[in-house]
Amino acid sequence: MTTQEIADLKKLLDTPTDIVIVPHKNPDGDAIGSCLALHHFLKEKGHTSYVIAPNDYPDFLKWLPGEKEVIKFDQEIDKSKKIIDKAQLIFTLDFNHFSRTGTMEETLQNASATFAMIDHHQQPDDYAEFTYSDVSCSSTCQMVYHFIEKLEETNKISSVIATCLYIGIMTDTGSFRFPSTSSTTHRVIADLIDKGAENALIHQQTFDTNSYERLQLLGVALNNLTIIEGCNTAYICLSQKELDDHQFKKGDTEGFVNYGLSVKGIIFAAIFIEHKAENIIKISLRSKGDFNVNEFAREYFEGGGHINAAGGKSDKNLQETIAYFEDIVKKHQKKLNS
Repeated sequence: MTTQEIADLKKLLDTPTDIVIVPHKNPDGDAIGSCLALHHFLKEKGHTSYVIAPNDYPDFLKWLPGEKEVIKFDQEIDKSKKIIDKAQLIFTLDFNHFSRTGTMEETLQNASATFAMIDHHQQPDDYAEFTYSDVSCSSTCQMVYHFIEKLEETNKISSVIATCLYIGIMTDTGSFRFPSTSSTTHRVIADLIDKGAENALIHQQTFDTNSYERLQLLGVALNNLTIIEGCNTAYICLSQKELDDHQFKKGDTEGFVNYGLSVKGIIFAAIFIEHKAENIIKISLRSKGDFNVNEFAREYFEGGGHINAAGGKSDKNLQETIAYFEDIVKKHQKKLNS
């Protein structure tokens, strides 16, 4: 974001207005955390602010301050469209292409509001008048902190805002262990703690929430773990029946893909989850080092993301998708062994 863009956006935010904040479909901790943090910040400045999520999200995010104010587009379509039509400014957070919002895509494309994007994923689209894109940043929540910093208003970061920003940075960095965690990230976290984010409580509220069924499902996932010999690659698969047998709820498979990556010698991991309702296989990809799963997801699975974390989907059935994946991986064997 240029100095002129910052000045123009700051001027736009000097006058109270109607603002909508949108995360991507199936929002995670970074998406919801950044949206709620910006929501509280804008309300503190006197704006009328709404967070409209494309759909619901996991229960482990529903303790966040202000979460009950989030409108789910797929549950309240007419209300959401009226708010978006009235909005003068729309912030899109943690995504950079309207297609990432699912059924909201057409509504956003037709909106007359000015758009501002804050995102850290690769290859941003050009729909926004104000674009703050930084693929090197740990998370969109860290970028929202820097955005407030650019506006010279960090004094407005309350304990509520700090809490929302903390959870997004924490979850998107794998509790500060991923390569995107920089010294700047730690300085931001330190300031958020100073401003009232209770780090121990946030970790507890986010991670100490396992149900018996989720742990049983994790056992099934680990039993399904497969190593592709000679390719330093591991994958997990879960069928719709296995999900149903363990009373699957949104968010229950969060982090499962990382177990494959934790195996000694593995640098590329995937999880394939059957989703009968959408008739697709949902895919999450993780890697270590310079094996680029963003490029892999874009080329083979209609997805994308970051160098070391990406997602995609397959229209083939589960068995066909896995067979296709194994064939592709073998084509990359030299790079995976370098």
